[in-house]
Amino acid sequence: MFMDATVLKIRVDRIVKNIAAYIMLGITIDGKKEILGIYLGENETSKYWLILLNELKNRGVEDVLIFAIDGLNGFNQAIEAVYPKAEIQRCIVHQIRSSLRYVSWKDRKVVARELKTIYTAKTEEDAQLALTEFNDIWGQKYPHIAQSWLNNWNELTTFFKYPQSIKTLIYTTNPIESLNSNIKRKTKTKGSFPTIDSAFKMLYLSTQEVQSKWERTSMRNWSEIYPQLCIFFSEVMEKYTK
Repeated sequence: MFMDATVLKIRVDRIVKNIAAYIMLGITIDGKKEILGIYLGENETSKYWLILLNELKNRGVEDVLIFAIDGLNGFNQAIEAVYPKAEIQRCIVHQIRSSLRYVSWKDRKVVARELKTIYTAKTEEDAQLALTEFNDIWGQKYPHIAQSWLNNWNELTTFFKYPQSIKTLIYTTNPIESLNSNIKRKTKTKGSFPTIDSAFKMLYLSTQEVQSKWERTSMRNWSEIYPQLCIFFSEVMEKYTK
């Protein structure tokens, strides 16, 4: 499951406001992408995501194996409250962006290159060593970077236990970022939407257009991914493979 929000400008009570469009994108047991929910709300918050996750479960999504999420505070707690058996992978791309936010321009390329040694390491142990080496070099100048990685380490390193095909799938929220980019292309010339209903209609039509393309194909390497998931999540998968 990939979850993210994109911002639209919508006129509400004669005032143009930034309204978050929350989108849930799932990959089914057959390896098909499926949009499971589109919601509009004023701010992206963990409390609102909790409400949406509860609604998703009430609609019949009983189990989720892995969530790929951005760095929103409290997101992980919301997931754990509704799907306690699910694993969480925090988006590496979002983590990199956050790490570089307060790095001077002259250091950015070098710092980004050094950070790459962490998430491209072969094992979690190698990644820990790379983070230590990074902090030895940059810790005094940018102490917040290593601390942020340490604070979120468990969710940043979930993908290390999996083979490359699953790593590639979950280490970023790219599948939903790509969907959001498609939405942005369709809305960039509009300025703002006159009503919430008009914005939702555009979201629905845009996502349905993409969904129709997804229905014809499965995820790349699904024949490799599926058997691995059956082993890693044997207790859950037994319910759906009998």
